[in-house]
Amino acid sequence: MNAIVQSSALDAVLKHPGVWRRSAIAQHQVRAQATGLAELDARLPGGGWPCGALTEILFEFDGLGELGLVMPALAALTQRGQRVVFVAPPYIPYAPALVAHGLDLNYVVHLDAAAADGAWSAEQCLRSGSCGAVLSWMPQCDYTQLRRLQLAAESGDALAFLFRPARAAAKSSPAALRLQLRAEDNETSIEILKCRGGLDQRRMTRLRCRG
Repeated sequence: MNAIVQSSALDAVLKHPGVWRRSAIAQHQVRAQATGLAELDARLPGGGWPCGALTEILFEFDGLGELGLVMPALAALTQRGQRVVFVAPPYIPYAPALVAHGLDLNYVVHLDAAAADGAWSAEQCLRSGSCGAVLSWMPQCDYTQLRRLQLAAESGDALAFLFRPARAAAKSSPAALRLQLRAEDNETSIEILKCRGGLDQRRMTRLRCRG
């Protein structure tokens, strides 16, 4: 009987508006840009890509929809007059395809940086505070470089997308969000490997989207 009374009293205390609860606060403080994929948004704190943070997108091979996954967010940013920068992409961004996805090319920049300069270039763009999003491709990078990108994204309050090979999933990373794309039955499976500010059940969740 005492246990029931104590439990009831504790519930009443926790429901008091003056009580600080870490999980509730974390959810409300996360600022995000919608991904355009409702299922994914529902599983991410704030309902989308974390703003002022690094997001890693890992994939097994090119063409799994890794770039299409971020297009709705990029379109929304350029339509608001915010600059989107592609740093050292493996292929030259195809302008008609970007327009078809809703991007305003007046706010799209392509930096053809050498592999050795890609991390530095991306960091400078993020720190500038003049970019809505910076996308970079780094087949090889270490924890220090990733940490610098994360801090730069925080400093410039930008979306930072880093595309890496699937094998990088086994390595630690300071990124706020890590997703892995896999090909499954003519579709693309999205697995949430890491989600800062998210609940445990949000991890290791598989979603399906068309490749």
